[in-house]
Amino acid sequence: MLIHQIVILPTNNKQITMKRIYNILPLLLALLVISCANPKKDKEKEGTSTEKEKNEKQEASKESAITLSKIDSFAQFPNAKLSMVKPESMEVPAGENTFQFKVENYELRNQTSDAEMQGLANSAKGQHVHFILNNGPYDAEYDNEFNKELPVGDHVMLAFLSRSYHMSVKNENSYVIKKLRVGEPSKEKQLDVDFTAPHLFYSRPKGTYSGDGAKKVLLDFFLLNTELEKGGNYVHVTINGNEEFKVTEWAPYAIKGMPMGENTIELELKDKEGNFIEGPFNKVKRTVTLEE
Repeated sequence: MLIHQIVILPTNNKQITMKRIYNILPLLLALLVISCANPKKDKEKEGTSTEKEKNEKQEASKESAITLSKIDSFAQFPNAKLSMVKPESMEVPAGENTFQFKVENYELRNQTSDAEMQGLANSAKGQHVHFILNNGPYDAEYDNEFNKELPVGDHVMLAFLSRSYHMSVKNENSYVIKKLRVGEPSKEKQLDVDFTAPHLFYSRPKGTYSGDGAKKVLLDFFLLNTELEKGGNYVHVTINGNEEFKVTEWAPYAIKGMPMGENTIELELKDKEGNFIEGPFNKVKRTVTLEE
């Protein structure tokens, strides 16, 4: 506006005009500086906002890096059956004991047909039995007969059929659960277990995973006397203390995005109100390691 006013001044007032120009020149310069500076500031603000959004996205990405998803497709063994032949008595001596199982409609040491497709850590020795005492880490047994060293005390033994990639076979005949009394335990070492109550047993993940096997890790557990459902009992899964998942279906799951190094997995059986369901094995925490 000031420039237009200056241009349209009559020529016979040249002296006055020039004087006015000199008077307003500082103002013009100031306005020019401001007009140049403001867009820059706006751009800077814009840039800061974009950077902030970028950081927020990165943080959100970090927070949701670990995922837990149900595995829907896998080899089925609806008729597979496991039964125990030895020991015949559930009272056994301390020390080495022989366990013998009868396996029907299932081949130990076979590679499960879809092992390669699953992309999970797979045993080169094939299908096997997961043998668990007192909800401790399982032993993988590839033959139907094997020996175990048992300490004095009462022990809950769970054995179930496992695919070569360590996924449990879940049906009403695929497992055996027993209470063993080993030796003559003192009262403190005796265990009173209600096998009609709900129980949760941990299976996978376990040990160390490396290479491609560390990208997709199997989460698997075994349930007795309970069903999981939305609005009902569920398994509360916590990974590394802060990633929490509510599992409302008894199925195998894939964990992705865990960082290299040590990771903790916690499982807890809860009722629909979120209360812990009492039981000697219904809350468990394990540590696994991932390597490049």
